[in-house]
Amino acid sequence: MQQKLFLILNELCLNWLAFFGIITSRYFVICGATHLLCYSKVVNFYTNFCLPQKPPSWKIIKKDMELSVLCGIIFAFCGALVFIAYRLGFTFLYTSISKYGFWYLSISFVILLILQDTYFYFMHRLFHHPLLFKKLHSGHHRSKEPTPWTSFAFDPIEALIQGMFFVCIVFVLPLHYITLFTALIVMTIWAVFNHLGFEFFPSSFYSHWLGQWFIGSKHHLVHHRKYTLHYGLYFTFWDKILGTQDPNYNHNIPSNIN
Repeated sequence: MQQKLFLILNELCLNWLAFFGIITSRYFVICGATHLLCYSKVVNFYTNFCLPQKPPSWKIIKKDMELSVLCGIIFAFCGALVFIAYRLGFTFLYTSISKYGFWYLSISFVILLILQDTYFYFMHRLFHHPLLFKKLHSGHHRSKEPTPWTSFAFDPIEALIQGMFFVCIVFVLPLHYITLFTALIVMTIWAVFNHLGFEFFPSSFYSHWLGQWFIGSKHHLVHHRKYTLHYGLYFTFWDKILGTQDPNYNHNIPSNIN
């Protein structure tokens, strides 16, 4: 029994190390490439498309990097827990598409995003409670002008609470590993996109009936400037339903938040 426990702990540590390497590498590669593309004077992309704001502060960016690496340690631990639980047969993760069919692959992906967005909205809103904000979420709001580096800069407890969503969901919802990995990739790209500080897509996208339900960079920038609004991750419907959508928001940054 002790030997088996030792082997499990040893595998947990090795998996944690592997996930930590993957997560931190992903963070620096994606955020670094996005920063170079959007803020580089050579590319000049930022100058043409940015919203009015101060240039990103490297002092704040460095703090975001440090906090993100710390979060990487926590997220890697969550990933290692999921992998060990799968290896021991405790989860609903599966590898054969034929087990539930292709139709479920797509449906489960949509369900997963909706559940994560719901979880994120209510946890995020709770983190902004005056009694919890300084201890759980203030690190993410060091600057009112986010950059790609801010996308995964969370306080440790918040990082653990966010990571536990994926730890728990594999015990209640059947998910193909492709679905899970795709959701993680989408989450990463979406988080970076939401913290650009300027809008990448044309306004016509958000004026479309479908685009109105998706969160973009401008939408999330409002949150970084006005903490009591816009708590969602992917979709705007919880903000609209529960009254945390800026009444002046029409996919242009309201003048009263500058």
